[in-house]
Amino acid sequence: MTLKEKMQNGELYDCDFDALDEELRKKLWECKDLLHDFNHLRPSQLKEKEAIIKKVFASVKGSFYIEQPFHANWGCNVSIGDNFYANFNLTLVDDAPITFGDNVMVAPNVTISTGTHPILPELRVKTYQYNLPVTIKDGVWIGAGAIILPGVTIGENSVIGAGSVVTKDIPPNVVAVGCPCRVLREISDYDRAYYRKGMNIDWSAIKE
Repeated sequence: MTLKEKMQNGELYDCDFDALDEELRKKLWECKDLLHDFNHLRPSQLKEKEAIIKKVFASVKGSFYIEQPFHANWGCNVSIGDNFYANFNLTLVDDAPITFGDNVMVAPNVTISTGTHPILPELRVKTYQYNLPVTIKDGVWIGAGAIILPGVTIGENSVIGAGSVVTKDIPPNVVAVGCPCRVLREISDYDRAYYRKGMNIDWSAIKE
């Protein structure tokens, strides 16, 4: 089994830079250089920023906007759906695939990590790591400062509260908050009537 295959399927592997083969080293530096360029473009250089992201990511389904700065360690393991938005300082530790569905919103200072290390110190000191993919499904909103840990799937339309640490899968159509993140309540008809406590949604003013 190759090192690249181990990185993708949850096997333990040596993550030391010197353990990487030439192809992986090249891919790592390519991502870092491209994102350096992305983060140093002027904010108004929209076409140039979009072109870099399309080079970096595994796939881009449709429209997207990513605020600067943005960080990833490989980039090539990230796929985004249509109408993707990420605010300032999104960090993706994409040693395994990170997949975003359509209409996903990510608030500032969010970290999503697929990479982790064994608890046993004898393995950590030898720079061993393993990776588990993360999936963010359609319509999810991730609040500011949230941390999504390896192996997590967040179900369709769910909201992750600011500052949450998501250690386990979150079902669809819920509001989940806390450290560790837990389901607070389901998204319901109440949310169709009020956007905040006592504040009605005027549906006649909402664009089609």
